[in-house]
Amino acid sequence: MKVLFIGGTGIISSACSPLALVKGIDLYLLNRGQSARGIPAGAKVLNGDIRNPASAEAALAGHTWDVVVDWIAYTPQHIQNDLDLFAGKTGQFVFISSASAYQTPPSTLPITESTLLDNPFWEYSRNKIACEEMLVSAYRKSKFPFTIVRPSHTYDKTLLPFEGGYTVVDRMKKGKPVVVLGDGTSIWTLTHHSDFAKGFVGLLGNSHAIGEAYQITSDEWLTWNQIYDLVGAALGVEVQKVHVPSEVISKFVPNWGPGLIGDKANSSIFDNSKIKALVPDFKCTTPFSVGAREIIEWFESDPSRQLVNPIEDQAFDKMVEWASRGF
Repeated sequence: MKVLFIGGTGIISSACSPLALVKGIDLYLLNRGQSARGIPAGAKVLNGDIRNPASAEAALAGHTWDVVVDWIAYTPQHIQNDLDLFAGKTGQFVFISSASAYQTPPSTLPITESTLLDNPFWEYSRNKIACEEMLVSAYRKSKFPFTIVRPSHTYDKTLLPFEGGYTVVDRMKKGKPVVVLGDGTSIWTLTHHSDFAKGFVGLLGNSHAIGEAYQITSDEWLTWNQIYDLVGAALGVEVQKVHVPSEVISKFVPNWGPGLIGDKANSSIFDNSKIKALVPDFKCTTPFSVGAREIIEWFESDPSRQLVNPIEDQAFDKMVEWASRGF
C-alpha cells in the first residue's frame, strides 16, 4: 500500500510509522521537518506545510494514495482542506478524532463507538465532533472514503499523564504534596502508543473500515490515585497526595480547566470489541506500571528535560493551602 501520513512523528504517530514500515507499507510523510523525534528509516519525506494549500499541493503533485492519514486536523477548516486535496485521490482517508468527543460526562459505561458525541465543556472536543460531521456529510454526498479513529489518553516516554508535567515529578522527589483532581477515584484509561499502533495499522487499507469509527484504547483502568502512585513507584518515592476539585484547580490555572472538566475529571472505560473484531492482532501489552518507568527513565536520563515551571509550582502550593483550610 502507498500510504501518506500528514505528520507522522508525533506522540501517537511515532509508533505507527515504524510499525507501518515493518508491515511493508510504502510510507510517505508530509511534514515541515521540524519534529524532534526524527523520521523513521524507510519512510519517504514530502516537504510541505498542510496549513499552506499551495505548499501542500506542490508537495503532493502527481501522487495518488491508497490511504491518507491526517494526524493534525483539529478544525472543520482543516478537514475542508483535506477534502479539497484528496477527493478522488485516495482510497481511504483516516481522521484522528478524540475520545473526548464522547458525551461528557458519559451517561453509561463502558463507552462504545455508538456513544453520543457531546462535550459542552471543551472547544477542542467540539471541533473534533464538527470534523467528524463534515466527513460523514462528505461520505453521504460523494462517498468520500473516511475512517474515524478516536484515541483516548495515549502516551509515549516523553509524556507524563498529569497537568504540570515534570513540575509534579519534582515535587514528588522533594517530598512536597502533589495535587490530584477530585477525590482521585475517577477511572482513567492510559494507552501506550506502541499498543495503539497495533490496532491502528490494522485499519489501513481495510475496506471494512470505510465509513466507520473506531476507538483504540487499553483495557487497563486506573484511578488517578493509582496513576500518581505508579509514577511515584517509578521514582522510588511515596507520593503525598492532596485532593482538589477540578473546578478549583481550573481557577488557579485557568487553561487547565477545559481539559480537566471536559475530559479527565470523568471516568472513562472503553469497550474495544469493535477494533478487536476487525484487527485480531490488537492487544495491549504495556501496563502503565511499565510505561511509568519508561517515562521516568527518559526524564532522568537528561537534566535538560527536567523542566520545572515556577508559576505552576506556586499554583500547586496555593492549591495545597486552599485544601488545608478545609474548603
